[in-house]
Amino acid sequence: MSNGYAISNWQDAKDIYARLNNLTSQPIYCISDDELARVLDHFETKCAKSKEITTEAKQYIPGGVQHNLAFNFPFPICVTKADGAYLYDRDGNQYIDFLQAGGPTILGSNYKPVQEKVIKLIKECGPVTGLFHEGELLLAKEINKHMPNVEMFRMLGSGTESVMAAIRVARNATKAKRIIKVGGAYHGWSDQMVYGLKIPGSRSFLESHGIPRSCYGTTDEVRPNDLDMLESMLRINMLKGGTAAVIVEPVGPESGTRPIDFDYNKGVRRLCDKYGALMIFDEVVTGFRVGLGGAQGYFGVVPDLTIFGKIVAGGYPAAGGVGGKKEYVSGMAAGVGTMMKRAYVGGTLAANPLSSYAGYCAIQEIEKTNACEKAGLAGDRLTRGLQELVDRYALPFVVYNQGSIVHLECTGAMSYDFSSFNVLKSVVPMLKAKPEMLRRKVAMEQMGAAYMAHGLVTLAGSRLYTSLADTDEIIDEALNRFEDVFKTVTVCTRNLDK
Repeated sequence: MSNGYAISNWQDAKDIYARLNNLTSQPIYCISDDELARVLDHFETKCAKSKEITTEAKQYIPGGVQHNLAFNFPFPICVTKADGAYLYDRDGNQYIDFLQAGGPTILGSNYKPVQEKVIKLIKECGPVTGLFHEGELLLAKEINKHMPNVEMFRMLGSGTESVMAAIRVARNATKAKRIIKVGGAYHGWSDQMVYGLKIPGSRSFLESHGIPRSCYGTTDEVRPNDLDMLESMLRINMLKGGTAAVIVEPVGPESGTRPIDFDYNKGVRRLCDKYGALMIFDEVVTGFRVGLGGAQGYFGVVPDLTIFGKIVAGGYPAAGGVGGKKEYVSGMAAGVGTMMKRAYVGGTLAANPLSSYAGYCAIQEIEKTNACEKAGLAGDRLTRGLQELVDRYALPFVVYNQGSIVHLECTGAMSYDFSSFNVLKSVVPMLKAKPEMLRRKVAMEQMGAAYMAHGLVTLAGSRLYTSLADTDEIIDEALNRFEDVFKTVTVCTRNLDK
């Protein structure tokens, strides 16, 4: 029965973790030496113009690209055209696009009905004025229409800024300082949140370079899908002045890369109420992808604050915002209509006419086309097909999805978990396992390159976003291309040390 949500079936988290553990306990499976040679030759001969421009870019741009999603092995692809389910590069190669800009373009890339309205606005108003535009109100009302718990909405320029603002609001409202996040989750790159990224239990040992230790001194990390550990942390924090907020990705860290039980979010809500902490839903990916009601609608959970990003500007730049209960979100205003001291939030180009109106138009089109559910069905079809291929070729790969968010774990590079209250019990095993994790990461990058050489764009070779543009025919063609890669996979014997 149609319900407007992308997720038709919530898969058992324990089963997925068992399969992931099996994957990391086995030798590394990757494309064969012959296939790797063919892939590298493809990039050299078929993507020469991309290599030329991205090589030159390294002279002017750190690493040669401006965004993490563009770091691809053996070198970045320079895209010149995006259209629905397809991307085209500088050399004229066509790709089936399962990156979809990291998730926001659930209507498909460069969706024409939105594009036409945005072009009209730019011609009449321009992208930015510095003053109020009706699009700001239209977007806030449209979000509230579909997510009634988002009583007020403040638009910002990115998900990172929005997380910063939500945490500031939570601290202001509760007068507590500590923030609890789930290990492995990504909540932007502000100093306090570059903690426990990618690998649960990694704390500040993997990514927090250039950040003084004091910046994450009030950030705590708990194991994914573990309510007992969360309650223990909340109880410990009572001795330290309390917890301001618990922030979660509602389908699990890294867009569900570490899945959760269906009732996990309800458990987090219960514990937040019990210990006086605000509950923050990071819906940067799930908002208007899981469904118009967001993950909060799907799970039937009311967060105090909601983080928005990506799709809230319809796939156009400056995408972010904070919404939630009026008593909290109004604390970002200039002290008007609230007894709280304001939580200072800025952003000169935030809520510009282009971003606001594009977001409003995109959400209307998502509703009109039932894009969330249709993209979810495409994700189901892709997942079923990938699982059939994995079984056919007797591979240990793990395939699962949360609707239009599809996970294809081929090496298990990000499947490790070292969560513990004891630093030594987490860091020492992590450091011992680090070489193997890095080898698996190299293998994952090589798998991603093989997909790209076969005309498939993925996120890091392990995550795929489907969209309204993905017809059955496109999904079936994609599966044929995946099969061409899977045919070449074997136990890896080459040196994967960098």
